[in-house]
Amino acid sequence: MATDSLSTALADIGLSLDDPRAVAAVSLIWYEAHLLDARCYEDWDALWAEGGEYVVPIDRETTDFASRLNLVYDDDRMRRMRVERLTGGLSISAAAAARTVRSVSRFVVTGREQDAIEVCSAQVLVGYKREETFVLAADVTHRIVFGPGGPRISRKIVRLVNSEDTVTASGFLL
Repeated sequence: MATDSLSTALADIGLSLDDPRAVAAVSLIWYEAHLLDARCYEDWDALWAEGGEYVVPIDRETTDFASRLNLVYDDDRMRRMRVERLTGGLSISAAAAARTVRSVSRFVVTGREQDAIEVCSAQVLVGYKREETFVLAADVTHRIVFGPGGPRISRKIVRLVNSEDTVTASGFLL
């Protein structure tokens, strides 16, 4: 496939390689996945813009996270406290942390603003904890903002395919 044909095909699905912000956003999302699998949670926290929201809703369809029950609904303070629990060694979930390998794909740009871009993707995570292997799948939406410090995550919404099922202590971040 010629470069122009590839660019046209990618633009048709909303992922234009001609838009350096889309490429930077996808690169940031892949790097985030790497940091989470490596349990580099403090480095992960540094990827966030001030005021960033990290949400894992129970209701897959909701957009009103403040009035609904969520597995995770973190602002900066809550996200940093979550990182401290996972890295401090005092939490049970940190002591028995799962090993994870995740794949993020199916990128589609769903929103563009002057200083931000929204990207939807699919995430499949395989985890191993206490001699059990498990698989989680989710639709993920990232809002990436661009500023003088480079791209940062301003919102991440993880919609698990089994979001209404029972959740056990995971010992990792989605």
